[in-house]
Amino acid sequence: MELFLEVTLKLLQGFGTTCALFILTLIFALPLGLLISFGTMSKFKPLRTVMKVIVWIVRGIPLMLQVFIVYYVPGFIGITVLIKHRFLSATIAFVLNYACYFSEIFRAGIEAVPRGQTEAGLVLGMTKGQIFTRVTLQQVFKRIIPPMGNEIITLVKDTALARVISVMDIIMEAERFAASSGIIWPLFYTAVFYLIFVGALTLLFGYLEKKQSYYKI
Repeated sequence: MELFLEVTLKLLQGFGTTCALFILTLIFALPLGLLISFGTMSKFKPLRTVMKVIVWIVRGIPLMLQVFIVYYVPGFIGITVLIKHRFLSATIAFVLNYACYFSEIFRAGIEAVPRGQTEAGLVLGMTKGQIFTRVTLQQVFKRIIPPMGNEIITLVKDTALARVISVMDIIMEAERFAASSGIIWPLFYTAVFYLIFVGALTLLFGYLEKKQSYYKI
């Protein structure tokens, strides 16, 4: 029992890092993803082309490789701050990666709203900003809950990739404990933490979908 408590406390320390990476990624990637989606839908062709190429590149390269790029490449040109801050490097890589994925979800949601609703809003004297926040955004939110939920749940599991640059997440804590004690079950025990986290998110998104069910599209 003492060993189980010791392992649990160790894993909770690593799980704190996992949660911090998850929360920071969402805080920065969601608004950045919305901005990128505006860029990919821009009527200014050069901007639209550049943003689409960036999204294509980021979505086409494995996240693990992106973590390596953010961590090591700046050092080649003399920027060593990221080498000293592994967690910061991982956070930047995750934010950039997920912002591009979120941008495609936002873009699809925005483009799915009938253009006629925007025209109707203009006829009624609403500004474009008011139309977007009061008409378009409400419908977009309902449409993107399922795909956004899937991406966010994937993010929970992807946080384990931070260990490739020695960020002390829950899995790395389990590996260190297994290496020092010679027991391997702590590695499998980490699955419990992920399942609880994912289960809570699944319930949350299910609740949000129900709350939005009144708004028929």
